[in-house]
Amino acid sequence: MDIGELLSYKPEQTPKRKADDDEPEPDDAEPPTPERPSKLKKTSHNPESSSLSDIISREESFRSPGQAEIEKLNIMRYVENEAADVDILNEAGLRKLVLIFEKRVLKNQEMRIKFSENPEKFMETELELHEVLQQLQSIATVPDLYPLFVELNAVPSLLELLSHPNTDISVTVCDLLQELTDVDILHESIEGAEVLIEALRKQQICALLVQNLDRLDETEKEESKGVHDTLAVFENLMEIKMEVCVEAANQGLMQWLLKRLKAKLPFEANKLYCSEILSILIQDSKENRLLLGSLDGIDVLLQQLAVYKRHDPATVEESEFMENLFNSICSALMAAENREKFLKGEGLQLMNLMLREKKLSRNGSLKVLDYAMSGPDGKDNCNKFVEILGLRTIFPLFMKTPKRNKKRLLGMDEYEEHVCSIIASMLRNCKSAQRQRLLAKFSESDFEKVERLMEFHLKYLNKVEAIDEKLEQEDADDPDANYLTRLSGGLFTLQLVDYIILEVCATNDAVKQRILRILNMRGQEMNVIRQVMREYAGNLGDAGDKEWRDQEEAHIIQLVDRF
Repeated sequence: MDIGELLSYKPEQTPKRKADDDEPEPDDAEPPTPERPSKLKKTSHNPESSSLSDIISREESFRSPGQAEIEKLNIMRYVENEAADVDILNEAGLRKLVLIFEKRVLKNQEMRIKFSENPEKFMETELELHEVLQQLQSIATVPDLYPLFVELNAVPSLLELLSHPNTDISVTVCDLLQELTDVDILHESIEGAEVLIEALRKQQICALLVQNLDRLDETEKEESKGVHDTLAVFENLMEIKMEVCVEAANQGLMQWLLKRLKAKLPFEANKLYCSEILSILIQDSKENRLLLGSLDGIDVLLQQLAVYKRHDPATVEESEFMENLFNSICSALMAAENREKFLKGEGLQLMNLMLREKKLSRNGSLKVLDYAMSGPDGKDNCNKFVEILGLRTIFPLFMKTPKRNKKRLLGMDEYEEHVCSIIASMLRNCKSAQRQRLLAKFSESDFEKVERLMEFHLKYLNKVEAIDEKLEQEDADDPDANYLTRLSGGLFTLQLVDYIILEVCATNDAVKQRILRILNMRGQEMNVIRQVMREYAGNLGDAGDKEWRDQEEAHIIQLVDRF
C-alpha cells in the first residue's frame, strides 16, 4: 500500500460517519475494500498510529483522577486536624460544658416535677442529660482541668445524680466517675487528682455509691456494668488514697460486699471483683479487719470456700476468686479477735478437710492454718488442731512435699515453709497432752521424721550460705536489707526447722543423739544451729506484745544453752 492510497482512505472515513446511507462509487470503493478491516484494526490498537493531540488528551484523562484524589486526601487531613483542635478541651470549653450540664440537670428536675405522672413529657430532657454526661467524659483527657471542674461546683451536682430515679442516669454517672478517677489519668496530674479526690470525699462519695449499688439489678446488663464501674471507682480511690479504705468500709461498702458474696447468683465478673475489693479493704487496715469480724464476715468467707472442699474451680477466674477469699481470711486472722471467730466457725475442720482432699484449695488452706496458729494468739487453734486429728494430715505433708501438678500446688519452698511453721507453732503453743502427742511423732518409725527434719536443715543451710556469699561479693552495707534478703532466701525456713530441732531435743535424748549422729555423718557442727537460733532470738519481729517477745527470747536462749 502506498501513501496515495492511505491519503485517499482518510477523507472517506469522515463522511462515512456523517452519512452512513450514502453509497460509495464503484471505482473508489473497490480497491480498498479488502484492506479496510486490517487498517481499522491497526488504528484502534496500535498506539503509534495515534495523533499527538490524542496522546495528550489521554494523559490528561489519566492525570486528572490522581490529582483529584490527592486534593481529596489533603482536604480530609485538613478537616481531621481542624476537628482534633476543636476536640481538645480548654478552660473556656469546660466552663461552657459545665454550664450546659447544670442547665440540663435543672431542666430535667423541673420537667420531672411538672409532669411526674407523664414520663413521655420529661423523657427528652433525660436523653439530653444523658448526652451531656457522656460529653463530660472529655474532661478525663485533661486532668489539669480538674481543679477548675471542682471550682465550678460541678461535683455536688454530679454526685446528686447517683440517686436519680432513672438508673440509666446513675449508671452513666458511675461510668463517668470511673473515667475521671482512672489511676493512669490521675498520675498525669497529681495536683488535679488531689483536688478532685478531696472534693469527692467531702461530698461522701462512698456512701452515695453504696446507696446506688443497693438499687441496681445485676440481672440487667447495663446495671450490672454500673456495678462493675462502681467497684472500679472504689479501687481507683483506694489506690490513690489509702484512707478511703476505712471510709468506704464504714460507709457501707464492707456490708454490701459480704451481702453480694452471699447472693445466690451464678459466678461472673462482678463476684470476682467483689472478692478483690474485699481483699484490698482488709489487707492493711486493722480497723477493717475488726469490722469484718463484727459483720460475721469470717463465716461468710468460710461458707464461700466450703464449695471448693471437694471440687476445683471451673475457670481461671474462679480460681482467682477462691485465692482472693483465702487471702482475705489470712488478712482477717491477723486480728486476734477474728481467730476466736474462726475457731467457733469450725474453720480448722474445713481447712483440715481441704488438706486431705488434695484439691486446688489445699494451697490456700495450708496458708490459712499457718496464719491461724502462729504467735501467742494461736494457742487455742493449735490445741484444737491436735484434737481434731490434724497431726495425721500435716505430718504426711511434712514427710513428702507434693510436686507441682498443673499449677495445683505452691512452690516447694513455700509449701515446706508453711508446714514447718505450723509444726513450730504447735510446739510453741500446745500444752500437756496435745504437746506429748506432737513430740511422740518424732520418735515413730525409727525416727524417720527426724531424718526428714535434718534434710530440711541441710537444704536451707546451703541456700542461706549461697545468699551470704552473694551478699559478700556485692559488698552490701545495709544490715536490715541484707537480713530481709537472707530471710526470703531461706533463712526463715531454716530458723523454723532449727527451732523444731531444739524443742524436740530438749525433751527426748534419743532424738538428740540421732540428730548429732546425722550432723557428724554430714560433717556439720552443732554451733551452726546455735548461731542460727541466737540470731532468731534477737529478731522476733513485732509478733505479740513486748512481754511475750521477752519470754520467747529467753525461752529460745535457754533451748540453745541446753542443746
